[in-house]
Amino acid sequence: MIIEYFQTLTQIPHCSRNSDAMVDFLRDFASQRGYRVLVDENKNILIFKGTPKLSLQAHYDMVCIGKAPTIETTIENGWMFAKDSSLGADNGVAIAMMMVLMDEGLELEFVITADEEVGLIGANALAFELQSEVMLNLDSEEEAEVCIGCAGGVDITATLFSEHKNGIGDCYEVSISGLLGGHSGVDIDKGIPSAIKLLGEFLYESKVTQIASFYGGERRNAIASSAVAVVYSLVSLESKGEIRCKKIELAPSILSEGEKLIALIAHFRHGVHQHNETLGIPDTSINLAIINTKEDGKIVIESSARAMSDEGLRTISDEMERFLTSYGCEVLHEDKYPSWKPEQNDFTQIVDSAVKKVFGASKMTAIHAGLECGVIAKKYLNMQFASIGPTIRYPHSIREKVHLDSVKRTFEVVCEVIRQINQKRFSCD
Repeated sequence: MIIEYFQTLTQIPHCSRNSDAMVDFLRDFASQRGYRVLVDENKNILIFKGTPKLSLQAHYDMVCIGKAPTIETTIENGWMFAKDSSLGADNGVAIAMMMVLMDEGLELEFVITADEEVGLIGANALAFELQSEVMLNLDSEEEAEVCIGCAGGVDITATLFSEHKNGIGDCYEVSISGLLGGHSGVDIDKGIPSAIKLLGEFLYESKVTQIASFYGGERRNAIASSAVAVVYSLVSLESKGEIRCKKIELAPSILSEGEKLIALIAHFRHGVHQHNETLGIPDTSINLAIINTKEDGKIVIESSARAMSDEGLRTISDEMERFLTSYGCEVLHEDKYPSWKPEQNDFTQIVDSAVKKVFGASKMTAIHAGLECGVIAKKYLNMQFASIGPTIRYPHSIREKVHLDSVKRTFEVVCEVIRQINQKRFSCD
């Protein structure tokens, strides 16, 4: 039933900041099953019944890439994915699991947050009075693992102010598209190329300094899979590898700060900055996410920094601000969220034992991405947290896919955690 419910959710538009239809659906679904439903002014949802001892937590928004929110699902070799769009398994599968549990009428708290994918906005504003002392987050993306820590992050926006002037030479459209893309946290160390970096480096190496426009990337938390620029050049530009050069007849004006932009892209340290040897994951990283040139001459450069500690986040944020201001940019930090320091406790041991019972083995780990636990833990100081999830590959891209058998087994873990917390059996199939 989980997969059927998830497919239903894929047909309800729920891109970040545009998911009112999903709020209405979940409110109605829970109410019809006898649960109390509270929705706060930030559109976070609390669903509960009786005297719950356990909170299950997830987010209902998704990163819309490609054709999303129009999603056509397909299944192949045990994996579900979407045709030419992100799937929304991150975090829609978790919501589908919650729906099955609501069908059972269990005394649980379901905390479903808004706009997680654009800076954990809902979690930052969460203020419900929760009854439970433990919370199981369902936003992890690797089966048989218990996540007990996550990265903090901040979005960094830089603006260059340009004037328009006439270009000289031949006019070209230079582009790159169809790259793999991926999650700017969990995939940042996978060697996935950034379309913005590749295009910028090509222009820099070709000594192109006259930029009429530059557009690249789709979301701050996604590795850019395409980019396009209109430029002038005094020498012939030839296609190279994945870079396509096409001479065009348009004669737009160029940006006075175009040369700075190309140099900035070429020298931007996109990717992992430091590795965390203890956790075996990146410690600090930054994603060169989006570049847009505006009609008024503004050049907007958006990036997202992540770190496994608050100190590390301050360090990489300060480093990037110095770098960007050295090119004359105005810099803004926004949508900052804290890291979640790894910690083992009574609850993580319960979750660990449940994972071992289902999978035969378990691993305590942390993730180089933002989880709501980092924010919520600072609001509910007496709560204990852990995070699990099914195997999801390439979230935040059109390659996103979820392993269906993993969904089934991860749900068995959820049910086992519920049994241990409540110390009684129930049907959960």
